[in-house]
Amino acid sequence: MELLDVIKRPVITEKSMTAMDEKKYVFEVAVGANKTLVKQAVEAAFDVKVKNVNILNVKPKLKRMGRYAGYTNKRRKAIVTLTEDSKDIQLFDAE
Repeated sequence: MELLDVIKRPVITEKSMTAMDEKKYVFEVAVGANKTLVKQAVEAAFDVKVKNVNILNVKPKLKRMGRYAGYTNKRRKAIVTLTEDSKDIQLFDAE
């Protein structure tokens, strides 16, 4: 697995935005990615130092549309904590 294929997208929620004050960033990652791959991918993509990586699996939910039922995709989220001396990750370009 290539390093650029590990990180899919950042997770933008109210809880993840408040966690950015503590240098914690939440990303949706590939299902087969482990902590080591996530750490290497974040350090390579954003040029920062990673202190800790926590990974959690998001189970699929049952969704219905009328009489048809199906499941959403299973996902994997990574909470990446940066070191105190590393710079912040800019998710939005504020000019």
